[in-house]
Amino acid sequence: MEKIPMTRAGFDALQTELKKLKSEERPAIIRAIAEAREHGDLSENAEYHSAKEKQSFIEGRIKELEGVISLADVIDPRKLSGPIKFGATVTLVDEDTDEEKTYQIVGEYEANIEAGKLNIKSPIARALIGKEEGDSVEVRTPGGDRSYEVLSVAYA
Repeated sequence: MEKIPMTRAGFDALQTELKKLKSEERPAIIRAIAEAREHGDLSENAEYHSAKEKQSFIEGRIKELEGVISLADVIDPRKLSGPIKFGATVTLVDEDTDEEKTYQIVGEYEANIEAGKLNIKSPIARALIGKEEGDSVEVRTPGGDRSYEVLSVAYA
């Protein structure tokens, strides 16, 4: 299996979610199912069916998280330098609108564009890999072609 790159913060967040699912969510849903069973006829028991559906979701998420964590390749960006690569925090300026944006290039399981965490597999991140401060980057995005200039690259 191929290793999944992620930062320490992303890895820790996944472990925290897994621990919460196993120690809080799973026992709570087991209690809810037992309670719903006590109400009699299961074929018309909406609480029971809802609880079973939630249990299915929780168990699926637990399996997914265990798989991702087992394949995790935790990378410390502070030990990196040079051109843009995984873990870099990059400040860009849109050459058309002069709007500045700062992103950290992270693994797909920790990506959150609103928080400035850019998926390494995204079009922008793929275009940035290997570039340096001052370089101009053409990116083909679903919203159209964009041009960015790399203002700074940091590994923190």
